[in-house]
Amino acid sequence: MKLAYLDCIGGIAGDMTLAALIEAGVSESELLDALRSLPISGWQWRSERVEIEAIYARRVYITHDEGQPHRHLSDVLEIIERGDLPPIVKRNAAAVFTRLAEAEAAVHGTTPDRVHFHEVGAVDAILDVVGACWGFHALGVERLVCSPLPMGRGFVQAAHGALPLPAPAVVELLRGVPTYGIPIQGETVTPTGAALAVALSHRLGVQPPMRWESIGYGAGHAERPLPNLLRIFIGESTDTLQTPAGDWESIVQIETNLDNATPQQLGYVMERALAEGALDVFFTPVQMKKNRPGVQITVLASPERAEAMTQLLLRETPTLGVRYSLMNRRCLQRDYQRVETAFGVVRVKRAHDGERVIHLAPEYEDCAALAQQHGAPLYAIMQEAIQKARESGD
Repeated sequence: MKLAYLDCIGGIAGDMTLAALIEAGVSESELLDALRSLPISGWQWRSERVEIEAIYARRVYITHDEGQPHRHLSDVLEIIERGDLPPIVKRNAAAVFTRLAEAEAAVHGTTPDRVHFHEVGAVDAILDVVGACWGFHALGVERLVCSPLPMGRGFVQAAHGALPLPAPAVVELLRGVPTYGIPIQGETVTPTGAALAVALSHRLGVQPPMRWESIGYGAGHAERPLPNLLRIFIGESTDTLQTPAGDWESIVQIETNLDNATPQQLGYVMERALAEGALDVFFTPVQMKKNRPGVQITVLASPERAEAMTQLLLRETPTLGVRYSLMNRRCLQRDYQRVETAFGVVRVKRAHDGERVIHLAPEYEDCAALAQQHGAPLYAIMQEAIQKARESGD
């Protein structure tokens, strides 16, 4: 599987993504041919190699004539559809702008179809998004992973006036996405860059196992004390990632230690966390200061649910703070098989590596209901269900 990993050293923007893709092997002339097929005119393109902290990178300049119209989502989608582009490029570019429209609508209290794009509806933004989608397709990228995003501070001047950084649309786009602050005054993640990251990425987190084939650096336009670079790794997934047994994905682990929580509180927190989307919740006995026995609550969740889980712990327990860490996990593929036993039908969960079944687990609720119905031992029903699943081999 061909992978791309976006290493957002200094942030991400549309033009930085384009520049990095060209350095990673995208043909600039073929990219321009694709962009010129779009029914928009009055724009100019230039790129050059620059040196940033002794690293050679590419910087892209897209300018356009004055008087370009501001567009609604439907206008942008029509432009994309009329371009001479592969269908997957059109779908991906449309997905990016749809995410942008949803974020802008949430910020301004309207609906996506009524959003009046300003900066992100300009010619350069359209070219950035379509060009990036075309570039990933040209390199044969099947899966995209993006690093956590570095966030600067300050203000940026926009059509609506001075906006705090991160810009409100960026904040909306990055709900539940891993981010971290850096000591930079300025915009490190643009709305276009954020939309590309969240709409195209399979996930955001650490780099997956992969064998690098090409690397490209794209430079931003602002001069900063830290390298204003986006680095793209293109390569093949390693054998571990290629197996059909499952896929690597990022999860968050949220923990806190308590010595003053009641069992009722702990049970309630577990129930609420699982109901609100936690992947797992468990308690570990710990010895705390002043020789007090305590409990460590650990919640595993997807990055998108990290904030909700954090708020739950802060709201429903006596804790004064929580710990947060990002990690990878790999899961086997899972499906269900229905088997007919002497007692009735039982669903059996199968964990498999491609065609090879590794684990079989009969559903407890099915077996328990049949055990009560027939007055039979639970263990006997579970064993028969496993045996029937093995014999069927479906």
